[in-house]
Amino acid sequence: MKKNTKNYLKENLCIIPARKGSKGIKNKNIIEFLGKPLIEHTFHVAKKIQNKFDILVSTDSSEVQKIANEYNFYFLGKRPSHLSGDKVETKHVLKFELNRIEKFKKKKYRNILLLQPTCPFRNHKKIFSSLKKVNSKIYNSVVSVSEVETAHPLRMKIFKSNFLKNYIKQSKENMKPRQSLPKVYLRSGSIYLFNRSVLMKTNSIVGKKCYGLILKGKETINIDTKEQLNYLRVIYKK
Repeated sequence: MKKNTKNYLKENLCIIPARKGSKGIKNKNIIEFLGKPLIEHTFHVAKKIQNKFDILVSTDSSEVQKIANEYNFYFLGKRPSHLSGDKVETKHVLKFELNRIEKFKKKKYRNILLLQPTCPFRNHKKIFSSLKKVNSKIYNSVVSVSEVETAHPLRMKIFKSNFLKNYIKQSKENMKPRQSLPKVYLRSGSIYLFNRSVLMKTNSIVGKKCYGLILKGKETINIDTKEQLNYLRVIYKK
């Protein structure tokens, strides 16, 4: 067990989940990306917010555990196997780890931040601005989003009984140019910040009073496939 003795009065907890299994990319969280394991890009940002957040790493991987210990983050034992599978929802992992650290520290946190290791490019100042949003009591959660451009839902199709149909019901085929379509946003995966009550009382990580943090460019990157990984390695090495 790695114990961080700094500041037991922090109201905010950052949880970084990083299981060892991955179908898209083998050992994705520790694969090399721009000179270091992918997860270290998230760890580097986490160090910058330690004055406001306790940092807890949730993993079933010995390799991730070792790196977390080097950063002096909280690690309270390996995640159990029933919370490490492909189909396990993140909210269940967060609940497990939150209960574990609150029992360990004999305190309750006010806000929870989820940082996914697959998003290597973050601006820590945007995490601080998100914290101000949830502490304002106007919002109970913040979710980072990016604008959907070419893959607009009004252009999406599905197959029904071997016929091509619109994914969204429309009275007629929408042939408007992209610039004329309403703006639509997709969760980017970079930042999820929410009140403790959102997770524990509503069983969600997105509250009904949610602020959308719009990100652009490389901050919206979420690495899921080998093709993405290889492409980004080339682009950012240049």
